[in-house]
Amino acid sequence: MKRTGLLLGVLLLASEIWAAAPRVLVFYKTAGFYHESIAKGLPAIYKLGSENGFDVDSTRDAAAFNKTNLEKYAAIIFLSTTGTLFNSDQQKALQDYVHNGGGIVGIHAATDAEYEWPWYNRMMGAWFLDHPKQQTAVLDVVDRKHSSTQHLPEKWTRKDEWYNFKEINKELHVLITIDEASYEGGKNGHFHPMAWYHNFEGGRVFYTALGHTDESYTDPLFLKHLLGGIRYAMGTSFKRK
Repeated sequence: MKRTGLLLGVLLLASEIWAAAPRVLVFYKTAGFYHESIAKGLPAIYKLGSENGFDVDSTRDAAAFNKTNLEKYAAIIFLSTTGTLFNSDQQKALQDYVHNGGGIVGIHAATDAEYEWPWYNRMMGAWFLDHPKQQTAVLDVVDRKHSSTQHLPEKWTRKDEWYNFKEINKELHVLITIDEASYEGGKNGHFHPMAWYHNFEGGRVFYTALGHTDESYTDPLFLKHLLGGIRYAMGTSFKRK
């Protein structure tokens, strides 16, 4: 009887662990330019989590990047992070997280960071170069099979801050490009990526250059785009803690 009770307790504990919702960490440290839309993006991501079955933590403290803490998360979301974010130990923790199958989501200024760390550039997919004034432009959704784009029109017209990029990783799977003929100030030519994903050194990385404006975080099309990227980054094989 005692052994039966012990076994039942173990099974109940295991079921509670595996029934736990996946958890993501939103990181929004800014050592460079601070985007006011971070204040809109944070509650929007919490709301996405509550409505779609995942839990959300958030921090601007890079000390959260240590092995023990990062093991809790199915994905890390870089919300318009800028400048130098990490010391060498924190860099290693992030690399280990990715190498162990972790997911990464980059939003807008996540490419405007860690310019002295080439691994970060390859992982996130590009570095920010500059941008023209905010204006309306036409986006070409070149892959509508991904979870972040399947709901989008082939031509998506919207206003945002349109980044030009440098040192773009050639291994990216591009989801959305921008038509440089539809606005002023583009510098990447006829193939100007705006959202992409790739499997990188064991992990899953999704990035969208959209999300500068406050209005993005109440726009159903953008929010569903972001949710699809988060779902991709979380994957299905993570360990729930």
